[in-house]
Amino acid sequence: MRKRPAVFLDRDGVINEDSYDYVKSWEEFHFRADALESLRRLHEAGIEAYVITNQSGVGRGYFSARTLLGILTRMRVEVAEAGGLIHGIEYCPHRPDEGCWCRKPQAGSLLTAAAKYGLDLPRSLLVGDSCGDINAAHSVGCTSIFLTTRRELPRHQGFPEGDAQVTDHLSRCLVPPDYVAESLSQAVDIILALPQFAER
Repeated sequence: MRKRPAVFLDRDGVINEDSYDYVKSWEEFHFRADALESLRRLHEAGIEAYVITNQSGVGRGYFSARTLLGILTRMRVEVAEAGGLIHGIEYCPHRPDEGCWCRKPQAGSLLTAAAKYGLDLPRSLLVGDSCGDINAAHSVGCTSIFLTTRRELPRHQGFPEGDAQVTDHLSRCLVPPDYVAESLSQAVDIILALPQFAER
């Protein structure tokens, strides 16, 4: 069977509102305003969507793996009820200092998803809001879209805020992102115009 292209999505800052305090429960999970509609558009276009997310809050002891799985399950249900579909989820529960290969910017989660679901990484695309996302995408040959949603986060523990935070993150990318978008909806506009997805 021929491998398929897919769209990989980071979770926090792409699908839901990000938080420096971590999303520790379903009550703290809030879809971004354009997320459900964007995921519906991808599904209606026949494009498979997968979530690839670092969740070090588990490794730090802020919430359990069971709690995380509950949040992810409810997220998938609400996406489906809105007409979208998340085909699969890969998450890394480890802290950055553990050096796990599945934690972005390492490629483990992307490689696992590709092997599990028969996906063609060079024809796929990743949407994320950090240099870790962009570096992971380029390490496996994926096209990348950088979302500038970090500008919405307040200043925190030495991080700049607004456009300065976006510039700071982009400066850490080993390779510049292929595209930059202000929202997931804008990213979907880009995706639907790409040849590997337009031909479906």
